[in-house]
Amino acid sequence: MAEQIARVLLIRHATNDWISSGKLPCRTAGVHLNERGRSEVEALAERMAILPIKAIYSSPLERAMETAQAVATRLNLPVQVVDGVQETDCGEWQGQAIEELAKTDLWRIVQLYPSGFRFPGGETFADIQARMVAAVDGLRAAHPGEMIAVFSHADPIKIAIAYYAGIPLDLFQRISVSPASISEFAFSTYGPHLLRINDGAHLPPEPEAPADAKAEGEGAANGASEAAAGIGPLAT
Repeated sequence: MAEQIARVLLIRHATNDWISSGKLPCRTAGVHLNERGRSEVEALAERMAILPIKAIYSSPLERAMETAQAVATRLNLPVQVVDGVQETDCGEWQGQAIEELAKTDLWRIVQLYPSGFRFPGGETFADIQARMVAAVDGLRAAHPGEMIAVFSHADPIKIAIAYYAGIPLDLFQRISVSPASISEFAFSTYGPHLLRINDGAHLPPEPEAPADAKAEGEGAANGASEAAAGIGPLAT
């Protein structure tokens, strides 16, 4: 009898205005996709329409739900909310400017020793990994031999990828996960297999930045553009 291999697509939500704001939205409610994001989800839905996806799951935040709904409508499937793939609980850092946070001693811990860091009033990166893995493992177990799509956020996806690919948690920031990109694992009896990561072949070209904007953004302020590409800590 052929082994029933579950395939899990981990998809980051599409672009919203907070990505380029230089601030951490974390679990801020009411963050919706912008014009760029809506064009991304249209392309994403077009690409995923040919895949044998049996179920769609999403973080409860609007930016993830709107991305998931575009694909779900195309596939005529419901979107099922899973709290375990929710965005990072940044506690007191929610809504704060990355440029200001980068001046603090805590920021150095995020950069150098994320596995030992707890967001003030929030969760640890280990907490994020534990809930993401528990959620993904539960979902794949419910769909043996099937493909499912899970819509989440940059850091939770990167942290889950690190776990299943055997990458230490302290090195998860080396992984990039762009808006509306697809990463995929196949789960067999012998463990997870990474099939693709940060796949954005379906996405429209990035708009050209003005020359004066390119000349700016050195140092900590560059965090916004890195976050947009899913690079570095606290990409949202």
